[in-house]
Amino acid sequence: MDATSTAARVLQALEEDAQASYADIAERAGVSKPTVRKYIQQLEDDGVIVGYSADVDPKKLSGQSIALVGIDVASERYVEATRALTELDAVESLYTSSGDHMLMAEVRAPDGNALGEVIAQEILAIDGVTAAHPSFLQERLK
Repeated sequence: MDATSTAARVLQALEEDAQASYADIAERAGVSKPTVRKYIQQLEDDGVIVGYSADVDPKKLSGQSIALVGIDVASERYVEATRALTELDAVESLYTSSGDHMLMAEVRAPDGNALGEVIAQEILAIDGVTAAHPSFLQERLK
């Protein structure tokens, strides 16, 4: 997608404020409201926009802890293990990764102890998961 394209400008405005109205997005992207509606629908249809969510500051989130967990999976169990991970309630989001781990998961639980239990008793218990490396989020900086 060309960085200066209408779709890119609409997407950037939406990423900056997912609650922005079509009028606000139109103003930021320099297009009309019907154009915004058209491009957002197209981006959703194309799977570029896969959902809308709220950004959360873990430090200010009472009653919940968040960790990004690098997960390694045996290649012969990849499909089954990935499917099982997506079905866990504590896994907020799951991504494939080209970094140190095959998968990266955002995991949420009531506190650090519960988060540790989710990792030990749910994630590592999945057949094919060979390792889980959590990084507990402390404070959102941006």
